[in-house]
Amino acid sequence: MKVIEHLERASEPLISFEIIPPLRGGKIGQLLELIDDLMPYHPPFIDITSHAAEVVYEEDPSGAIQRRIKRKRPGTLGVCALIQNKYNVDAVPHILCHGFAREETEDFLIELNYLGIDNVLAVRGDDSGYRKPLKEGRSANRYASDLVHQIANVGEGHYLEKDLLDAEPMAFCIGVGGYPERHSECPNMQAEVANAKRKVEAGADYIVTQMFFNNEYYFRYLEMCRQAGIEVPIIPGLKIITGKKQLASLPRIFNCEIPYELEQEIRTAKEGQVTDAGAEWAHQQVEELLAKGVQSVHFYVMQSSKAVKKLMPRLRL
Repeated sequence: MKVIEHLERASEPLISFEIIPPLRGGKIGQLLELIDDLMPYHPPFIDITSHAAEVVYEEDPSGAIQRRIKRKRPGTLGVCALIQNKYNVDAVPHILCHGFAREETEDFLIELNYLGIDNVLAVRGDDSGYRKPLKEGRSANRYASDLVHQIANVGEGHYLEKDLLDAEPMAFCIGVGGYPERHSECPNMQAEVANAKRKVEAGADYIVTQMFFNNEYYFRYLEMCRQAGIEVPIIPGLKIITGKKQLASLPRIFNCEIPYELEQEIRTAKEGQVTDAGAEWAHQQVEELLAKGVQSVHFYVMQSSKAVKKLMPRLRL
């Protein structure tokens, strides 16, 4: 089922999650345990991140520094198949501009269609420090709106190769990212909303936001989008803080503000109680969002279910 169908048919609030594939060569057991932990909360869909190749610098036994190109977390397609077929939960694979040719994207969409996967999340992707050389005759999407346009074209049966006479339409439900505190490369919120509108006009069916810790940013973003004529669902994305180091890393990486009250609670929490403080803050966020009519909340779980298991029993769903 498509994400927008889940939203349209829901009679109660929906809670979805986002996870990441194991590291290259890693065992699948830990991921299975994570998904098993999420199943009691009946997620209608689970997002799986995608990762392009990146530049890494490694020291060899002689002490020399070697520059290597690695894709640290392959396996998005396999994890999607696992979730869809073993757990009967709709998988939402992320598709990137950076690091992938348009031809590779088309092949990936065909493979998803074979697996019966109806949903994708189209994102530009972070700059990994590596620009994949394009083979002759190949091209790449520069912006998320370009990627959305390509996926929407496939949904109408328009492929990159014009002579595919037997090509059939593959109509995916397309999600995109939104930034309530603006993307770090965006000069202002007006430009941020304009970017979101371009993605919706290209064919996006819904928006899921970057994490935020102050609901006022979400409500402001929602209002600005509606005023700009963006009518698709806008799902708030939340993160539960689980470590004191995240007070510095999350704002730096995701361009999000951590409110003073939350920062103080996390900073002064005793060891072993940080996750409790983070879960309680997220609980308050969810309750306010639901009280104001939000019908779906998305949690960035990534690799551990510990924080979610502390939060979910507190929610009145």
